[in-house]
Amino acid sequence: MRPRQTILLGLLLLVPVLAFLFLFRFGSNRYALPTYLPDRVDSTQVGGEWQRDTVFHQIAPFQLSSANGRDVSSRELGQGLYIAQFFGADEASVRVARQLLRVQEKFRHEPRVRLVTFVLNGEPSQTIALTKLAEQYGATAGKWFFLTGAADTLKKLTQQEFRLTADPKRLAGAVYTANIPAGRLLLVDNQRRVRGIYDGTDGREIDRLLTEVTVQLYDYEHPH
Repeated sequence: MRPRQTILLGLLLLVPVLAFLFLFRFGSNRYALPTYLPDRVDSTQVGGEWQRDTVFHQIAPFQLSSANGRDVSSRELGQGLYIAQFFGADEASVRVARQLLRVQEKFRHEPRVRLVTFVLNGEPSQTIALTKLAEQYGATAGKWFFLTGAADTLKKLTQQEFRLTADPKRLAGAVYTANIPAGRLLLVDNQRRVRGIYDGTDGREIDRLLTEVTVQLYDYEHPH
């Protein structure tokens, strides 16, 4: 092989190696979680050109009764992120609550992660029932909250804020029960936006939830 051909071949082999080293040293591979519940699309003028920007829904502040009888606010829950479950009188709710124990154990020592189970067939005065539920599923105080409230408060929270559907035939009486898809879990970030929706009855979906919580925490530590 001629010297000129040898040099050319060497350069051809060297280019991809250099490209790999550059990307490894200076490149970044970030996975950003999607944002759910769009409210509207705004148009803003940047550099003389109009750009469209989607504005996503933020869960309105709320305050509900907890298992130990004190009120817990969304501000307390949302200092980092929280995973929301909607607990009704069905087998799926029981299965999801058992899966949440796995999530609690994974992030037991991570104070920015909270779990919230909204008990839809409870009442503010039923602190004993909430306490029994928390004990039944092994909830850690300050990590996993079982919350309930008045029927109209829960109705507004589930329908208007989390935008979950409800069956009017099931709204008779003082107790409110939402017609929520079985096992639904939602991930809410520190800006009160929904960043993940999962089927809590599916172990693979719980795996995805664990991964995406880790991704969200990484984004908090390494903002764009």
